[in-house]
Amino acid sequence: MLLVQGSLAVWAGAQSLRTRPPSKWVSAGILGVTLFASLMDRPASNIWAGGPVFLTAMSVGIGLASLELWLLEPGYSRMRIPMAVAAAGLALFYFCRFLAFVVDGQNGPIFTAAFGSAVTTMGTMMVLVVASFSMAALSNEQQTRALHAAASRDGLTGLLNRKAFLDLAAEQLAEHAFTPSTGALILADLDHFKTVNDTSGHAAGDVVLQLFAQACTEAVRTSDLVGRYGGEEFVILLPGATAQRAELIAEDISRRLASLPSRDGLQLPTASYGISIYDAGTSGAAGLIAAADQAMYKAKAMGRNRAAHSDDPR
Repeated sequence: MLLVQGSLAVWAGAQSLRTRPPSKWVSAGILGVTLFASLMDRPASNIWAGGPVFLTAMSVGIGLASLELWLLEPGYSRMRIPMAVAAAGLALFYFCRFLAFVVDGQNGPIFTAAFGSAVTTMGTMMVLVVASFSMAALSNEQQTRALHAAASRDGLTGLLNRKAFLDLAAEQLAEHAFTPSTGALILADLDHFKTVNDTSGHAAGDVVLQLFAQACTEAVRTSDLVGRYGGEEFVILLPGATAQRAELIAEDISRRLASLPSRDGLQLPTASYGISIYDAGTSGAAGLIAAADQAMYKAKAMGRNRAAHSDDPR
């Protein structure tokens, strides 16, 4: 029971790294089945009472921990893959023990020689101890990542905040200076957003900002940068995109926003977009954003709910 509980604790630790609540009822069920099988298999005279169930429970618990570690996002930690592989190997070992126990018997030569209790129990305890310390290290890394994310994310929309966006954009532009390529930047502003706050309240305004942020993230690639520039302004960096591609993305964002269902009669506003283009000669994000800002005011002067380019003669 203690060994099974240890394997389930490692699984629970791996679940917490993915910010998932531990599966308490599943763990309780596995422990309950293990206890019941042991009690029903002559525990007074049989040192392997409930052996098949015990071995299966160990294989399942450690195998689930391996799966959770493997499903952690790539780049989470250098320890992620080695720990997942080690846990998978231990789960496979217990599965082989189960097969040997069923086929060869608890006193059979194969089971005794290859999967004997003394060496296996000691090895398992050592692995569980190492896994516990490793989980603690991963948990500490997770907290550090969470603090970093909190410092770089806008609390309302979950997008990059202004400083984080500018820092990452500066890095990308510096890289493009050495590897010549082009890209686009979109500056978006919600039309008549003040009217939403005045007529429906600031809570409704917050909902609008969140819905627009959702539309932005769904319309772009994971490699693109999306940030809340301030108030109702949003900024998007699209490496490798042309002005035409950026305009199509702006149209897609507006289409996604318009297709969202209305909440409590809330009328979602439209958005105006300014698009600027950069190349290897672009020195920084400030000039790029300034050009997109001028283009956005062109879009508003042209009637709002549209996109304009910084080099558009209109």
